[in-house]
Amino acid sequence: MTRVSSDLTARARIRDAAIELFAERGVDGATIRDIAQQADVSSGLLRHHFGSKEGLRDACDEWALNEVTKLSGRFTEFNTLDGFDTRIALLQRYLIRSTMDGSPAGQAIFDRMLEYGEQWLASTDLKVSDTRAFVAVLAVMKMSMFTMRDLMSRALDGDVTEPKQWGRMLQASLELFSQPLITPEQALQAQTAIDRLTAGKDKS
Repeated sequence: MTRVSSDLTARARIRDAAIELFAERGVDGATIRDIAQQADVSSGLLRHHFGSKEGLRDACDEWALNEVTKLSGRFTEFNTLDGFDTRIALLQRYLIRSTMDGSPAGQAIFDRMLEYGEQWLASTDLKVSDTRAFVAVLAVMKMSMFTMRDLMSRALDGDVTEPKQWGRMLQASLELFSQPLITPEQALQAQTAIDRLTAGKDKS
């Protein structure tokens, strides 16, 4: 755990402390007192700026999502590798944890991710039959690298939130996205089976 920089404003210190603790412990596991202590402010000042822990969480969600989308500019990370740092990894980890906690706020942030993904898809030349399904599947695939962090770290013999192992994971992702995994003939066979499946559901 890192001490939040004293060069920031009190509001920013509180926000950064909350993001780190929420990412590490979850919203329920981090108390207002813990956050205030790490930000080197009083609990009263935290409540003055954000009202409650839920108000703080909402502010963190909004700020983290805006920062990540502003820096990436795409729904994939491969054009932002030169700007990657541990801060971005923390924000991504925070957003995944926030999304996965089952709360209305977590569901709302996932919806925001899907909206962002649909905007990204519309800006590309990719041709898909179901925009919503494509974006949702891609989002969940990306999130799984974080939600299964412990298993990934075990498989790669190192913490995947660290640059070296994170790079290995992104390298594998790049290779997955940049080359076909099946032949055109296999794709046609699969599409035919999917068409039969969906046609059967339409009749029921």
